[in-house]
Amino acid sequence: MRKILLVEDDSRVSAFIIKGLKEEGYDVALAMDGKMGLQMALQGNYDLIILDIMIPEMNGIEVCKEIRKQDATVPVLFLTALGSTENVVMGLDSGADDYLSKPFKFIELLARVRTLMRRSSYSSGSESKSENTYRFGDLELDDDTKTVTRDGMTISLTSTEYRLLLMFMKNQRRVLSRIDILEEVWGIDFDMGTNVVDVYVNYLRKKLEKYNGSRLIQTVIGMGYVLKEAE
Repeated sequence: MRKILLVEDDSRVSAFIIKGLKEEGYDVALAMDGKMGLQMALQGNYDLIILDIMIPEMNGIEVCKEIRKQDATVPVLFLTALGSTENVVMGLDSGADDYLSKPFKFIELLARVRTLMRRSSYSSGSESKSENTYRFGDLELDDDTKTVTRDGMTISLTSTEYRLLLMFMKNQRRVLSRIDILEEVWGIDFDMGTNVVDVYVNYLRKKLEKYNGSRLIQTVIGMGYVLKEAE
């Protein structure tokens, strides 16, 4: 049975999540403040952590940063009522793999949970080994070592950003729709009605362009995104 740690101080929200996840066969533990959540996260062997941002004692971003100091692999899904791009970026920068804005439907949460679980299982197995190296201009992605460099400088990416970039590198100069990206990167084949793709693309752009590099991921208005040289 896969183990999930839920860190959420709203009893109604936590009861709703726990009931649904247990019905799906998950073993769910609950912490109702940040300090307890951090302690449980570091002591337990969880397959996934669902972490609210606005929680007592320590906020979710602080908790995630502390978790990442000791565990770089456990998937972390943020729940947040703060859906602005700035807050999402702050959460991703702390080491989270994905985020879900409140209010949300359980089917959407379940889809995120299943996707993060699949990614975790895949990346920890021997089948994840690959000899593929992708290059686009001065950008290089080594899918064996899971490293990304641009002009020789290493770029640190979260697992979600890495999968997004890998999709672009495998589809150079091909326009990818938001639905294409959702299905490949998140494992969701429907429009969630959120700007999650746009947020991640913009955040990935900032990292790729950090060292004064030219823009590589271009917007195709009304259609999606493409990895190609700027015109």
